[in-house]
Amino acid sequence: MKLIVAFIFAFAFSTTFAQTEKEKVESTVSKSKIEGHIYFLADDLLKGRETGTPENKIAAAYLANTLKSYGVKTNPKTGTYYQQVPLTKNTPPKDISLTIGGEEIKNKVVLSASTIEYNSHAVYVNYGLEEDYKDQNVTGKIVVVKAGSDAAKDARGAFGLMQTKREIAKTAGAIGLIELLNSEDQMWGFISHNFDAPTLELGEMKVELTKNTNIPHIWVQDKEHTLATNISSRRALGVSLKMDASKKEQVLSQNVIGVVEGTDPTLKNEYIIYSAHYDHVGIGTADETGDTIYNGARDNAVGTTTVLSMAENLAKYPTKRSALFILFTGEEKGLLGSEYYVQNPVLPLNQMVYCFNSDNAGYNDTSKATIIGLPRTTAAEHIKKAATTFGLTAIDDPAPEQGLFDRSDNVHFAAKGIPAPTFSMGFNSFDGEVTKYYHRPGDEADTLDYDYLLKFFRAYVLASRSIANDAVTPFWTAGDKYEAAGKTLYKK
Repeated sequence: MKLIVAFIFAFAFSTTFAQTEKEKVESTVSKSKIEGHIYFLADDLLKGRETGTPENKIAAAYLANTLKSYGVKTNPKTGTYYQQVPLTKNTPPKDISLTIGGEEIKNKVVLSASTIEYNSHAVYVNYGLEEDYKDQNVTGKIVVVKAGSDAAKDARGAFGLMQTKREIAKTAGAIGLIELLNSEDQMWGFISHNFDAPTLELGEMKVELTKNTNIPHIWVQDKEHTLATNISSRRALGVSLKMDASKKEQVLSQNVIGVVEGTDPTLKNEYIIYSAHYDHVGIGTADETGDTIYNGARDNAVGTTTVLSMAENLAKYPTKRSALFILFTGEEKGLLGSEYYVQNPVLPLNQMVYCFNSDNAGYNDTSKATIIGLPRTTAAEHIKKAATTFGLTAIDDPAPEQGLFDRSDNVHFAAKGIPAPTFSMGFNSFDGEVTKYYHRPGDEADTLDYDYLLKFFRAYVLASRSIANDAVTPFWTAGDKYEAAGKTLYKK
């Protein structure tokens, strides 16, 4: 009889504990709080939170003060909630004139600016790869090429070859490079918005800026390669190009950082990173309604709120492992905030045993949470169970061709060896329901399904709590491409 009573008591205790974990999540994660964060971060007054702007700093201040209100501890290196990120801002030249074969080119973006005034013959060299320069004399001339390659003809493929082509042209003696990109208007609008705006790169304060040694490099919209076809057979191709150099200046932005210490005497020396980027792309080309503010509700006010939800919960109910919250700046400018962080960590990287990132483009399935890299770490079952608890199904990346794992802040941590999946809203494919909001002015707070988001945030928090309380430290699954880096980092 005593044995039966003991068994019933043990069962009741374990059930109560499981319910308590769920109740801890439900007690801090509410729809009203979610809406409050997202509506503020995606408000027009923040003008799209572009890195390096005053509005981006307002967003950082909001995040820092929110962490403070929860009782989260400050960045251990600064005593504040900030990590200053020094950047170099490159502003494209305003006045650029370009004609090719007597035709004035209107749709163009500058990839690399340098002062030039050229009015002479140019050389067409197909895709502008090494083999295309054989038997061609381009010394002192501008070269005109098709963007991309036979194997990579889209904008993404062209972007990946951008630096390589520039170096090939420069080595061959060319003084300028013009690429003709086959792009429809919607994609070109996205390209124009990103490249016509100032660009940022990591820099150091109080260091003299070096002179740009790149040759001028321009993309031209060329639908169906009509222009490329017309000029490919010309023996003499006249090109006129006039531009000034880009303007360089130094700016500061901020990563927002907070810490909650774990409760276990041993496991508190291991940290789970909860991360998201809070910047977006700012103001750009108007949509069909005339709206020019790219609010970034999905990308990434949702991800930012995921981390805030975790911070509030852990400040009230700490887990065995400690927590490091990092909200990155500069993701949209090339993952700059996370790159700077891994180069300048506030705590040793080998104490970071997991990075649970949250980033989003959009969603098309409110029954799911899509985890980019779900099967790549040993914590997958915790994530699946947590999603199921709140009525969702956790799935792996359904669009591997997009390379999403390596396109968000998590990749810098993965490269160091830290297991680092990304928790995203549910999508079954990277289709129109996702892309119609991705980097578009229509990504507004009032277009989101908050009943779905309540499940989504609660699933993230419960999964994170399970990982942070597990006696077994998470790691990469065997054979993952980052497993070797993990073994080196943790000396396994």
